[in-house]
Amino acid sequence: MRYLLCSLIVAVTALAVPASAQQSKRFGPYELHYAVVNTTFLDPQVAAAYGIVRGDDRAILNLALREHLPDGSDVARAMQLKGSSWDLLQKSTELEFQEVSEPPAIYYIAPFDFLNEEWRHFEIHFRAENSDETQTFKFKQQVYEELKK
Repeated sequence: MRYLLCSLIVAVTALAVPASAQQSKRFGPYELHYAVVNTTFLDPQVAAAYGIVRGDDRAILNLALREHLPDGSDVARAMQLKGSSWDLLQKSTELEFQEVSEPPAIYYIAPFDFLNEEWRHFEIHFRAENSDETQTFKFKQQVYEELKK
């Protein structure tokens, strides 16, 4: 089931973001990958298995951390993190992250509610499992409800 969630998130992210516009940011040897995915893209059984409530006004923030090693390879890293999200009116929500581990991948997902066409701001504080340094990452993204056919 975990593999299905990881695969689905990767597939949805690949469809939503062109390869040339991969959403990631480097922090020294670490690269934080991030994506916001509407919960309606998740299979109902997969969402239920992870306690994710699906809805037109619900999304998940998906994070994954990779460490680039001196030999040119990279490896997934677990991390400690906390974060929040807020709207233009400064209504803030603390994000509650759930770790999804499907070796060699490690993902962190946090659900949140939104209004259609709303700009959401995110602030994430994270520390890789083998690091003493906490990094801060901020971004904003406009979110949309899924179009009905």
